[in-house]
Amino acid sequence: MEFRSRNPATNEVVGRYPVMSDAELGSILDAAVAAQLRWRISSLDERRRLVVQLAKSLLTYREDAARLAAIEMGKPIAQGRAEIEKCAWACRSLAEQAVAALAPMTVPTEFSISQVHFDPLGVVLAIMPWNFPFWQVIRAAVPSLLAGNAVVVKHSPEVTGCALLLQRIADSCGLGGVYRTILATHEQIASIIADRRIAAVTLTGSTRAGRIVASLAGQSLKKTVLELGGSDPYIVLADADLPKAVETCVAARMVNSGQSCIAAKRFIVHQRIAAQFEEMFVEQMRSYQPEDPLDERTVLGPLARVDLAHTLARQAQQSIERGARSLLEGGPTGTGAFVRPIVLSNVTPGMAAFDEETFGPLAAITVAGDDAEAVALANRSSYGLGAAVFTEDPERAERIVSQLEAGSVFVNAFVRSDPRLPFGGIKDSGWGRELSPLGLREFVNVKTVVMA
Repeated sequence: MEFRSRNPATNEVVGRYPVMSDAELGSILDAAVAAQLRWRISSLDERRRLVVQLAKSLLTYREDAARLAAIEMGKPIAQGRAEIEKCAWACRSLAEQAVAALAPMTVPTEFSISQVHFDPLGVVLAIMPWNFPFWQVIRAAVPSLLAGNAVVVKHSPEVTGCALLLQRIADSCGLGGVYRTILATHEQIASIIADRRIAAVTLTGSTRAGRIVASLAGQSLKKTVLELGGSDPYIVLADADLPKAVETCVAARMVNSGQSCIAAKRFIVHQRIAAQFEEMFVEQMRSYQPEDPLDERTVLGPLARVDLAHTLARQAQQSIERGARSLLEGGPTGTGAFVRPIVLSNVTPGMAAFDEETFGPLAAITVAGDDAEAVALANRSSYGLGAAVFTEDPERAERIVSQLEAGSVFVNAFVRSDPRLPFGGIKDSGWGRELSPLGLREFVNVKTVVMA
């Protein structure tokens, strides 16, 4: 059996990679366990040094990585460079944060010494998606490595070339022993999750995949962090700076060609400004036209696969059949996985564009009569990853923020991940946190140490 990566602009096969045998996978797990036993007793300073070196190596390979992401999953090449730069920033930031986050914490008691230590768990299995083939891995792997764990990465088959390039980058800076890439089927991964050599599992992917992985890990009583789907609501109130709000909302919807778990998906707009918002929003969305991802000027590339383009078209059509109004007719172009932007209005609960995660350039606009209705509509979702609010009234913003069911809420800005801040969701968007000191402590044994 082999994995094949396809260029979504042409649908041509650009890489073929044999799946590893069970024996090969077993050898990798044995090596990862052995490497982790050495790694866990290395000093934090040494681990931080190698992670900072990883940042430098990533920048050295920036052009190769950006080009490969454009070819394998359609990311516009300029955005691919930005992804690598963000990876390097995260490595440096997390290495700096690790000093305080992983240091033993002293607790005043009647004992001579009472501390909390943060010890590594062992080997962490990281199951990663295709949409940010470098950032998602760095975000999950680097905190675990700094904490003293080894990481075995099972990447999405669509971006196997990116996965192997990232392995070469890790090898180049001395992390190859504790950072290992595997090419494995779903059936093999189920066995690996149950394997005693794996201590914990992290997944970034769909809610469906999260349920499967959580169930398998739960059967073996293994810690998990799940970063799953999202249907982020952006509430635009009547007192918002409308030009800025529209510009931000469009950018948030179109990031990575709309293929982001924290991309803006649902726009909940106060009825007083709805007509004006829709006119301005459509005008800006119209300017995004799908182009060759290898062109420096491209801002909208193809979706990662042809079937994803058809899924997006199906979600739009089903919503229209239930009463949504098309403000901008887009959809698959018929060439590769290219999709023109779609804008729907009058979107309500019960429609696919409201209830489901839309992974691509489809925007759903819903009108709310007041703040209470806007919050109710925003929360009327099985997802809880990110949300945004646009208003010029700070007190109003605080009231709404406190009511929104999401892991991240941004006011007058679009939701994004930042290595200094915890990232993750609630409800069907998963559990646990990545990045920040909280992410550095996800895969550790919080050990109480007392000396009388």
